[in-house]
Amino acid sequence: MASVPVPSASNPMRPVLPNRGVATVKSVLSGDTVVLLGRATSTDTKAPEVVFTFERVTAPRTASKGNDNKDEPGAFPAREWLRKTCVGKSVCFETRKQGATAGDRVYGLLFISPSNGDGKQLNLAVEAVRLGHATPKTIGASNDGESQENDGGDGETDPAVEYQNLLNNAYEEAKAAGVGVHSKSQLVRSMKNSVEDFATLSLVEKSQKLCENGAVKCVVEHVFDGSRLRCLVTDPAMTSDGLIYGSFTLIIAGVSSPRVGNPKSNVESEPFADEARQFVEVRLLNRELRISLHGTDKSETCAVGTVHHPKGNIAVELLKRGLGRVTDWTVRLMNPMDVPALRVAENNAKRTNLKVWHDYEPPKLSGAAEIQGTVVEILTGDTVLILPDGETFDDDSKLKKVSLASVRCPRLGNERTGKPDEPYAFECKERLRSLTIGKSVRVTVNYERDIPMGESSDMRQFGTISVGKRDDIGETLIADGLAESQRHRDDDEKSARYDILVAAESIAKAAKKGMHSEKDYGTRNVNDLTDPKKAKANAGSLIGNKKLKAIVEYIFNGSRFKMYIPSENCYVVFALSNVRCPQPNPSSYARSQGRAAEPFGEASKRHARLSVHQRSVEISCSGMTQGGVVTGDLMIGSGANKRDFSLELVMAGLGYVDQRRIDYGEAPKTLVDAQTSAKAKKLNIWSIEQKKEEVQAPKSKEEEEVKVQLSEIRSGNHFFYHVVGDEAIKEIDDSMKKFTEENGTSGAPCDVKVGKVVAALFDGSWYRAKIVEKKENSTVSVLFIDHGNLDVVKVSTHLRPLSDELGTDKIPPVAKEAELILTIVRSTEDDYGLDAARMLNDVAWGKELNARVYYSSEGKSYLTLTDPSDDSKSINETIVAAGLGRVPKQSEVNAISKKVSSGSEAKKLATKFAKAQEAARTSRSGMWRYGDIGDDDDEDF
Repeated sequence: MASVPVPSASNPMRPVLPNRGVATVKSVLSGDTVVLLGRATSTDTKAPEVVFTFERVTAPRTASKGNDNKDEPGAFPAREWLRKTCVGKSVCFETRKQGATAGDRVYGLLFISPSNGDGKQLNLAVEAVRLGHATPKTIGASNDGESQENDGGDGETDPAVEYQNLLNNAYEEAKAAGVGVHSKSQLVRSMKNSVEDFATLSLVEKSQKLCENGAVKCVVEHVFDGSRLRCLVTDPAMTSDGLIYGSFTLIIAGVSSPRVGNPKSNVESEPFADEARQFVEVRLLNRELRISLHGTDKSETCAVGTVHHPKGNIAVELLKRGLGRVTDWTVRLMNPMDVPALRVAENNAKRTNLKVWHDYEPPKLSGAAEIQGTVVEILTGDTVLILPDGETFDDDSKLKKVSLASVRCPRLGNERTGKPDEPYAFECKERLRSLTIGKSVRVTVNYERDIPMGESSDMRQFGTISVGKRDDIGETLIADGLAESQRHRDDDEKSARYDILVAAESIAKAAKKGMHSEKDYGTRNVNDLTDPKKAKANAGSLIGNKKLKAIVEYIFNGSRFKMYIPSENCYVVFALSNVRCPQPNPSSYARSQGRAAEPFGEASKRHARLSVHQRSVEISCSGMTQGGVVTGDLMIGSGANKRDFSLELVMAGLGYVDQRRIDYGEAPKTLVDAQTSAKAKKLNIWSIEQKKEEVQAPKSKEEEEVKVQLSEIRSGNHFFYHVVGDEAIKEIDDSMKKFTEENGTSGAPCDVKVGKVVAALFDGSWYRAKIVEKKENSTVSVLFIDHGNLDVVKVSTHLRPLSDELGTDKIPPVAKEAELILTIVRSTEDDYGLDAARMLNDVAWGKELNARVYYSSEGKSYLTLTDPSDDSKSINETIVAAGLGRVPKQSEVNAISKKVSSGSEAKKLATKFAKAQEAARTSRSGMWRYGDIGDDDDEDF
């Protein structure tokens, strides 16, 4: 019979197959039916699909709800043979019969090139019959009458008769060989469904125990969406436990794709859901793959696992293309070594705004992305107050409140409401205190949150805090079992080290440390001797000549504290016996606001906060007042650095010796001499006796203009400079030359701490340098504070202690850090960023320039630079006009103008730069070469 003409489809959305063509086998439904996948006409359309059945051939029916989940004999081997033979491969089809409606299937022949490569195509229908996987619908019949009618009298063989004869011959061969449906023993598979017939958790546990490398072999039967599959267990290792041919739903670990809708329920698909499903179907559907099952969802209905494909991890590929998001709850079940690839793929998709991330914007920080400073106070087990480097602690607003990113510590209780601490809350806070208080730390801010605080709110920064050799204090707390990783929503920003935190928590749980211990948490009882009656009753155990270790819990003023004494397990109120300090402002938590602050009362209290608050100190108790306050001496520091805090207060002019002690001759001579010296120098409280406290006139709002010369260029808008005529430059250069002549060029042992200023060797001479970071192989990264350049040097040969007279308190750093205001350039890793830096070097290096400083923030000046020989245009504008820099967005300009004394002047400057930018864009200069750079370019700066 000749090929039947293909009718036109009544549904234009349904593809109509030509008489002959080529397609890809998407899936195999049974031993005689496949789904063919065509080619999409455009990137926005879905590839056409048709159900294709072998003509004149029938195969046993596979298990379904219609036949009680039981195969007809030989149905599963038939389907498996056809699946293994052609799924995912290109086949040639010949259409014999095709209906005109969308629900009709197509009947015809499929041909595939054999694996032996002999060039002769294999007729799959005939081969299925030959192997006993199918049978002809009519056995032994031939259509001679029809053949004669269609051969045209030329003697040619009718293709339909030839095909029928091939089927008959193949059938006889199979029957004679007793293969497939003709064999005496045939496989009859009974399907089992998870939850209904077996527990999903049992499948997970058995697969980890019985299967090769803990991965069970399965066939992907259906794809619900990009991250949910229906799988069939085909691993022989599961036969003994009756789980062979078990069907279960799999959630792909580490990724969640958009959900596909349900037309029957009028539920529309989420954006990119169909694309994600099609992406997975083309690669996984009907493939037999190994799957590592990690666990189940909360309801124990679906298994969670990783699909092992020869070409990679499907979860990573989905994330890489923006077709899914990382799901943290499934990530927690995975091997930690497999997680970084997921994060990298998702971050790349976010950065390029692919698919589901098309409207993603990176978190905008209200402050600096990195903070270096000293921890002044521990508020809770995961929150600290930090004084940034370069800031003077003259007001509480200078302190930065930072919480550990993605870390949750046990909550402290509230004495007023009677709410107790959560278990391990004290231990967590104490561990954080011992690791960070008074130490130099580096904070990498990951995100910000608006924290409700009663009627107001607090914009809190969350970051990774590193101190010394510990890269992440949060990881240390979690590893000790004193805190746990935060459970974020999938779209929440989180710590850059989140997966490391999760891994540390898993290890702590396995070791049953801290809060993960099965032991009951003991109640912590501390004897509170801040009550005067209790204090007097226990005075004998405290007062004497013995020295006690204590921790300063709270500061009332510069000389009065609440302390915890570990050896006595008690709280006491302690005051210096010989020194008094001015009263600060009453605490905001005080029941009565009391009297106003005395001069320098706040300064004295701040000094105590910086020196002793939450530090381990040594006290000697010599007496007790009628109010139950323990009095004595207080020593801070240790070893050679141990010093008398009373003497330190008096020397700084922040405290005074009790006059009664002086009158009675009981005051130590060292304190009296120190007070005399402070008076003579009119330090702090003694500045009031001679004259009234000077009230400084407000600084002029006019921007500062100076002549400068660049000393270091970091990028096209970031540099260091010297002020022309600054005598300190020559003074420090001469001093360091003399230092080099006296000490030679050999290194010497010194205190290697981040933030410490030392002498560092560069090009055969010693220069002042601040240690920025400790590196591997006994090296450190240093910043040469008088020039602005960075270098990595060896500790043993290139560092030595700096003389006291060369300290920054005597001679401040002469290199000033600056940035071109309202001028954004790319990183020097980018070609245009490198060109911007080269242009700045060409137009500014070695010249005396006019600098107009508009404002300063965190030790950095924001300014314009102008060449005196051509003052018609600033260097800022020159870089923008060359297309190597751009002007910030209007919202950023508005924010900058608020920092400048003359906000309108800043806006005028921005308008001027914007005209230069427009000219560069129009002429396609620099970064504008290929047109508008778009908002995505913000991430490159």
